[in-house]
Amino acid sequence: MKKFDLVFSAILVPLDYLMLVLSGVFVYYLRFSALVELRPVIYEIPFGRYFITLLIIFLIWLIVFILAGLYNLKERHFSKEFSKIFLACSLGTMLIVLFIFFQREYFSSRFIILAGWLMSFIFVSFGRILIHYIQLVYYRNGKGLEPILVLGTDKTAEQIDQYIKTRPGLGYQSLGHLQTVEELINKWSDKANQISQIIQADPNLSRQDVLKLIEFCNEHQIVFKYTPDIFNSLATNVQTETIGGIPIIVIQKTALDGWGRIVKRLFDIVFSFIGLIILSPVFLILGIFIKLDSSGPVFVKLERIRERGKKFNLYKFRSMVKDAHQMKKELSKHNERKDGPLFKMENDPRITKFGRFLRKASLDELPQLFNVLKGEMSLIGPRPHEPQEVAQYQNHHKQLLTIKPGITGLAQTSGRSKLSFEEEAKLDIYYIENWSLGFDFQILIKTIPVVFSRKNVA
Repeated sequence: MKKFDLVFSAILVPLDYLMLVLSGVFVYYLRFSALVELRPVIYEIPFGRYFITLLIIFLIWLIVFILAGLYNLKERHFSKEFSKIFLACSLGTMLIVLFIFFQREYFSSRFIILAGWLMSFIFVSFGRILIHYIQLVYYRNGKGLEPILVLGTDKTAEQIDQYIKTRPGLGYQSLGHLQTVEELINKWSDKANQISQIIQADPNLSRQDVLKLIEFCNEHQIVFKYTPDIFNSLATNVQTETIGGIPIIVIQKTALDGWGRIVKRLFDIVFSFIGLIILSPVFLILGIFIKLDSSGPVFVKLERIRERGKKFNLYKFRSMVKDAHQMKKELSKHNERKDGPLFKMENDPRITKFGRFLRKASLDELPQLFNVLKGEMSLIGPRPHEPQEVAQYQNHHKQLLTIKPGITGLAQTSGRSKLSFEEEAKLDIYYIENWSLGFDFQILIKTIPVVFSRKNVA
């Protein structure tokens, strides 16, 4: 990363902190000055004590921002930052709520908590937009651009070169498109210090030419990038390690590793716990209707497979008649899904009247929050399947067992049961290979309109 971008990245930490503090001060003014006539103050918090508390809380929030990936130096686009900011501010607010809850002390102003959450998101977003705008102005005026060369003989190289030339906001200055390594060496050897990066966009380049290109880049301290061939495109999570001083390339199954796994688990615990508390009256009402509609238990435990082939009991509100699983073998000949191991039947006679409503509204899935809290499932992940369905997986489908299954997922927000099993598997595998906390949050937000639309429900 060039010095210009490093300066802008370094500014983000103090800027976010400043914006968080300003949002807290604004909320204090809003509550104890602007809204006093509408809502009288019962207990006013002294500003001095409030301000010191803000400084401490928002220092902790910066750690949440770091874990959310808001200071990733490799790639920063506001469209991707937006959801991460919302997630980080929401998680920070949840931590405050949990702290107050476990302290068991009365807090005088719920308004400050709610308004603080909203204003922190608005203020931090405004700060980020301001930085991106200033950076874009610099780029469009030709300042701070990183000089880059594209090398390759096919259309891919031309596309990359044209894309860079027509979008100065990317922060790159195109030095041209070269066909061969020999052309590069002949034309640029004496002025190689003008090149910052070279993109090798020809996956069919010979091994000898690739070695020459890498040697040229090493000699002149140029960043070397390349477009992947078919094998490398599959290796989306690559790391290196050494054994006995020998470098080893590690192709990981998922980006969800290390701190990512810890953060995702905390995300699951917080949101499932809060969800169960908020939805407890809904559980009671649904339970009453289920009992009135048909005989049998309110909840059912269904055997499913989770990560690494482990079995677990998935909890659901009962939407079928009692002992429905015993009827499945007889009904299997009516399976309308011929593309994979899953069973689907439009007018399944096992489903009760109220059960049909539960499924249409996806309310039968709510008890899976208990599975999430127990650590058997995640809020976001591939759909959990039955043992007999998993037994029919093809080899490439088994990658679905890399991580915990989820209540919702990328496939559920991209077509639900309308998708073929192969399409569903591809989407879930893409999620596994490209996981991020921001990605989880985007899927969670997209789930809401999908559920309310009630389309393509299995």
